[in-house]
Amino acid sequence: MAQNNKVQEEQPEVQVSKFEQFIKKYEKILTWSVIAVLVIVFGSLAINRWVVKPAQEEARGQMFAAEALFAQGEYAQALEGDGNNLGFNQVIDRYGAKAGKAVWLYAGICAYNTGDYETAAEYLKKYNGKDKILKARALSCLGDAYVNLDRKADALKSYKKAAALEENIFRAGYLLKAGTLCEEMGDEAQALKYYQEIKTGYPQSIEAYEIDKYISRIENK
Repeated sequence: MAQNNKVQEEQPEVQVSKFEQFIKKYEKILTWSVIAVLVIVFGSLAINRWVVKPAQEEARGQMFAAEALFAQGEYAQALEGDGNNLGFNQVIDRYGAKAGKAVWLYAGICAYNTGDYETAAEYLKKYNGKDKILKARALSCLGDAYVNLDRKADALKSYKKAAALEENIFRAGYLLKAGTLCEEMGDEAQALKYYQEIKTGYPQSIEAYEIDKYISRIENK
């Protein structure tokens, strides 16, 4: 029994001894590993502070003129530039994602309004902002681009996603787009569901003012 206790008392010392041996054996490797981690961490912080952030600020600064043109409805100039300032296309080419997530939405809407639906769809698909209302708008615009490209099934998916994102003042509009497209595609039963949802769920919306006309058009067939 005493012998067992002696063994138990010696075990911690043996363990410490093995740990010390491990440290001594791999001391250089452990030291360089710690140094490598510190270099990566501080290097990343330095790159973020001195390279990434200045580039982001420069990119956003270059967008001011394009945003002003966008607000004025000058979509072609907002997209391609006005000769003195960069357009959204140039900002994307030069800075990419550093310009911020909104650049894809701006560029997509501009491309749509200039009739370049393929480019509009490509830009709008890249928008992944966190604002649910803007995200829904991007999906709705993507649906519009798909309609003009005769990709009705894809358009309907986009409208449905826009309507499902979150309750907002534009939801009735997305439901109406989905409903009219369903009618065009021959799915009148689903179209009627969308129209009735507008009538009962959003009676104060602009879309609800004439929704009875849409409902009657289906029910009287």
